Amino acid sequence: MKNIAIVTGTFAIAIAQCLVGPACAQDAAGPSDSAQDRTELPKVEVHERRPQDDSRPKLQHIMKEVDGPLITVTKKTSITRLDAIPTVVDNNLRALFAQTPGLFVSEQQSPGQANLSYRGIGNPQESEFVTVMLDGIPLMSDWIGYPTIYMLPLPQQISEVQLIRGGSSLLYGPEPPPVVNMVSRKPIADRQLGGYAEAVFGSNGLFGSFNQVSGTSGNWDYLADAHYRSSDGERDNGDSTLRGADLHLGYESGDTAHTSLDLHVAQLETGDPGKLSYPQFIADPGQTTTPHNKLWTDRYVLALTDDRFFSEDTELVTKLWGGYQDNASRSQDRGATPTTATLQDDQFRFYGLDARVLHRWGRGNALTVGTTMYHSDAPFRQFTTDGLTPGRYDRHGIACATPASKDCARLRQSRSTDYGAVFAENVFRFEGGWHFVPSVRIEREKVQIDESIRPANLTRGLVDREVTHNVPLFGLGFGNDFGRGNETYFNVSQGWRPVRYFDVGSPFGNTSPDPINDPDPTHVLSWEAGVHGTPANGLFYDVSLFRVEVKDRIESQQIDGAPPGNTINVNTGDTRHSGFEGQIDYDFLAAIDPKTARHLSVFANLSLLDSEFTASAKGFKGNTPAFSPDHLARVGISYREDRKFKVALSVVSVASQYWQDSNLDNALPAQPTYIPAEVPSYTVGDLSADWWVTPEVRVLGGISNISDRTYYARVFGGGLEPAIGRTFHVGAAWEF
Repeated sequence: MKNIAIVTGTFAIAIAQCLVGPACAQDAAGPSDSAQDRTELPKVEVHERRPQDDSRPKLQHIMKEVDGPLITVTKKTSITRLDAIPTVVDNNLRALFAQTPGLFVSEQQSPGQANLSYRGIGNPQESEFVTVMLDGIPLMSDWIGYPTIYMLPLPQQISEVQLIRGGSSLLYGPEPPPVVNMVSRKPIADRQLGGYAEAVFGSNGLFGSFNQVSGTSGNWDYLADAHYRSSDGERDNGDSTLRGADLHLGYESGDTAHTSLDLHVAQLETGDPGKLSYPQFIADPGQTTTPHNKLWTDRYVLALTDDRFFSEDTELVTKLWGGYQDNASRSQDRGATPTTATLQDDQFRFYGLDARVLHRWGRGNALTVGTTMYHSDAPFRQFTTDGLTPGRYDRHGIACATPASKDCARLRQSRSTDYGAVFAENVFRFEGGWHFVPSVRIEREKVQIDESIRPANLTRGLVDREVTHNVPLFGLGFGNDFGRGNETYFNVSQGWRPVRYFDVGSPFGNTSPDPINDPDPTHVLSWEAGVHGTPANGLFYDVSLFRVEVKDRIESQQIDGAPPGNTINVNTGDTRHSGFEGQIDYDFLAAIDPKTARHLSVFANLSLLDSEFTASAKGFKGNTPAFSPDHLARVGISYREDRKFKVALSVVSVASQYWQDSNLDNALPAQPTYIPAEVPSYTVGDLSADWWVTPEVRVLGGISNISDRTYYARVFGGGLEPAIGRTFHVGAAWEF
């Protein structure tokens, strides 16, 4: 990996030097011609042709075509500007993604883990198949080996949510499309000191406080915030407490460079009331099955960003980050009357570098090249304790001799990942509004596991493995600007899902630790064609057809001649996902006056999905992949008047869907563990509002799940988790 890092770094620096070097000298001017030789040509008036991506109404809904060092033209994108919606309280992801087409949220009551999926690709559990970032830096526990989301920033910390489909893997690398990128709020630019303070109260003992100061003085800018949130939860042992802080310090060197240092700190403790069987859910969805289970998540990230212009046309953006995350848990062991618990500690120490050069050339063309490097160390430990309520930091060094042993070490693995990539992309523009974007990205992953203690109930050997994969990715996009603010787009791009720690050596089962267990990464080919635009004042639309082919899904397979349960992971699963995705937003008041400060908008987005297994060694061919609802619709209406009032009503409707790829019930209906094959459809509405009583003070309020619908959208590990019922919140905010 060190050699790869040196080569990729040298490659990026060499290209940057070429781009920022002196331009070719122009021919020297010749001697002046005499007055008699001069001929006066007809006068020609030159009018600047404004690029489509400079259209302000369009940029309320999609990203710029060249957004800093990112080329997004011909890629389907969506954005939600949080200043345009009422304050989102208690991380209500339904409200946060209300105007984001196609993104499925598998809801759970406890904050922390975010369960997202898109177009039926993969289980939404902990968002393993969606890349989630903050300012272009991955939020996953381990970007490659354990790509799970245990912590999201509060909506108060961010200014914008971006969703990039199609060629997102060519922009950001691992995981199938899409990328969800959250953009942090920037310091106040027009004064030395400004601030924001917010306090909210709500159902289930909710209390939240968010306090921020920021400003700009000369070449320096700063931002600091501290936040706290606690809740008793809807079920016993559903309580949670979040503490966090952020610090930003920036320095601008004239008009050519801005360097910033950002620190993000968050600590989350939640109870885990447990999952239910379907009979338990019908009898009492508020019951608790695991009264002692706990989850603890700590995350600390320090990031240095340098954005530098070498000329008007050439920009280099470099990000260097490092961090630590600890996912710890306490869970009671299985059985009717458990007397022991398992403590789990999953730690991640990670470091990364992302450097991108953008060079604008010719008439609207742009080239971006860069490199990304990442390393993570991820020790994984489990301990079996006598009693159900051990402390988080209780530790035992002696390995468990038998499955019945207590106060001992159950599992110990040393794990690490190395990742490197180089990439290039160019947008070529032609007469008539045509543009063409070829892309290439070369990726390399290395995953290592060294196991010293395995669970005593397993019969396999210890895992001691190292696997390496090199993955080239290519993409192609083209489109055309036509009429008034309209654009067609077409994109075909490759993506991939890296091999994770669990694919190489499962800590929980008798998956072979030998080289016979050697699955390849999962490969993705994404096609999308559509049209979007702002053809009239107040109107935005975006409609597209898509097809995603997922090859080499990893499935477990029984080893021939081995005892039952002894398996290997193989690449035998293929799925196809195709359908329609559309979005429309109409602002009645902006249609009359485009410069109005008042906005009355209706919005709707719809995803229609047809997915199936096209190959499977487990007999799933023809089945529908889990969590692939055939429709996902969101509609709403909002009114806002700048610094006076904001109110929004949104409704989401999700079709029924299978929760496992077999498309079968997990048991007979009369059995106590029964869960039906399909998660029932549901429709849920939310209402929220901000009202400025003075220019500096506003009151906040809202109702989530207005109809108090009882439903569930998450099934995992043989149990379902009820979604939260109707809740209320009220609060106040002061801005100065």
